Amino acid sequence: MVQQKALFLETPVNGEWVVRTRDVPKPGPGELLVKIRAAALNPVEWKIRAFDFRVEKYPAILGSDSAGTVEEVGQGVQGFTKGDRVLHQGSINDDKATFQQYAIVSAEITAKLPLNISFDEAASVPACLATAAVGLYNGRHKPGLTKLTPPWEEGGKNIYAGQPIVIFGGSGSVGQYVIQLAKLSGFSPIIATASQHNAELLKSVGATHVIDRNADVLAEATKIAGSPVKIVFDTVSAKDTQTQAWELLAPGGVLLLVLPQQIDTAKYPNKTAIAINIDRNVPDGRPLVVSLYSKLTQLLADGSIKPNRIEALPDGLAGIPAGVERIARNEVSGFKLVAHPQETA
Repeated sequence: MVQQKALFLETPVNGEWVVRTRDVPKPGPGELLVKIRAAALNPVEWKIRAFDFRVEKYPAILGSDSAGTVEEVGQGVQGFTKGDRVLHQGSINDDKATFQQYAIVSAEITAKLPLNISFDEAASVPACLATAAVGLYNGRHKPGLTKLTPPWEEGGKNIYAGQPIVIFGGSGSVGQYVIQLAKLSGFSPIIATASQHNAELLKSVGATHVIDRNADVLAEATKIAGSPVKIVFDTVSAKDTQTQAWELLAPGGVLLLVLPQQIDTAKYPNKTAIAINIDRNVPDGRPLVVSLYSKLTQLLADGSIKPNRIEALPDGLAGIPAGVERIARNEVSGFKLVAHPQETA
């Protein structure tokens, strides 16, 4: 078997990271083998290492964002050939994770890269854009909650004009994509919280107002919104942001969270929270993500979706652990860390 290098997390709860070799997998029907040129880091990686969740067995390979070239095309796949530049989301699975030099991916959740997007930029897109999209547009599984029409589907663009939306943590990767999708859907005003040094960045991707995260967010957002806020997307999902979000949310509204609830919601009987499953390779969000990927090449080509700013890490896969620690220390804001697996010594 052909060998590749991969970064393994050896054991749960602050386990050691080790680079070693493993077999390059073979794509099955409907799948592609991708040679990974860029793999982005996410906060979930340090949380998995610290708290041991979402991993079924160790040693484990993490990583959920990739851009690269098609190396091999599985049976029945149409529209892709060897050498195509692509981006895709991985999952925590030995063959599908992205902290390695080659990974398997389903062709239906893979998109070709337009010429204006680099591998590094593309790697910032998959998991966080999917989280934003599933949060905003996936089916609402509780009575009284209306499913929103995605802006990439027919009739979906600008149809929520005049409806306010508030995004906590706008400068994070998920937050930036929530802002961009909200803009495409026509929401206005689009109110985001962030450190003020990121205000211009957020306005450049579509925020109409940026509130300092240490300000009186409830008072300022209420004043700016001008009408009841029916959607709040909390990309931080800490106890303090959840508390503010619940207070801000209007009766009948929905709070979207990327982490579990931390607030006693008994005093908010007419409001609903939805915790988003951030692994998009599961049935719940899959149809929506397939729909998104069918239009993603064009959305990137025409600038409707702009990738995050990036910082490339040195030393290939071996540089990832230090990057994970930087994220854990809250040293990464407004940009995405990206590793180059093919540069691993």
